[in-house]
Amino acid sequence: MAAQRKISERTVERISRYRRLLESIHATSDNPFIYSHEIASLCGLTAAQVRRDLMTIGFSGSSARGYEVAELLRSASSFLGFSHERRMALVGIGYLGRALLDYFVDRNPLFKLCAAFDADPGKVDRVIHGVRCYPVTQLKTVLATHQVSTGIITVPADAAQNIAWELVEAGVTGILNFAPVQIRVPANVFIENLDLTSALEKVAYFAGNFSDKERTKK
Repeated sequence: MAAQRKISERTVERISRYRRLLESIHATSDNPFIYSHEIASLCGLTAAQVRRDLMTIGFSGSSARGYEVAELLRSASSFLGFSHERRMALVGIGYLGRALLDYFVDRNPLFKLCAAFDADPGKVDRVIHGVRCYPVTQLKTVLATHQVSTGIITVPADAAQNIAWELVEAGVTGILNFAPVQIRVPANVFIENLDLTSALEKVAYFAGNFSDKERTKK
């Protein structure tokens, strides 16, 4: 395991991509080795970038054979903390919340959604996609019982910040926020804000520009 030091978010994202790629290769390929330029080609990166990232996790390959797939997969998984179960909770059982509950069912045994929460009495005291749903008023108690470290927010924008504070007070140290608002958290809590509307508008903008360029060529 590499020595503990500050590592950029982009590096962690790339290592996550390598891990998923290696997982697929390990399951489908008979070749036990892979070269950095092969990983780079499949990920749309340079071989030099791949080698730098893999050195970050304390892994180096052979110039003759490349990297051993199984060992590199284990090393990347260990770096990302996949050596033990990650307990998560979701707040907001709307359309997106339900879709995420469905997505995580049996997706990865190391990501365990322990509980879901909502303010609507009609959505609680039920099991949805294998996850027990509780009223938001029980959030702190339930999270403490299950020792949850990661929270997923899928509530409306006006409720997101208060939910984030409640998650932090319950001991959560990582938050994935789907609400269309930037959330503030203490320095010792990591937050990833995913604004789906903004992402779609960006894609639509560039799609429109490319279409305009194609039309001008004709």
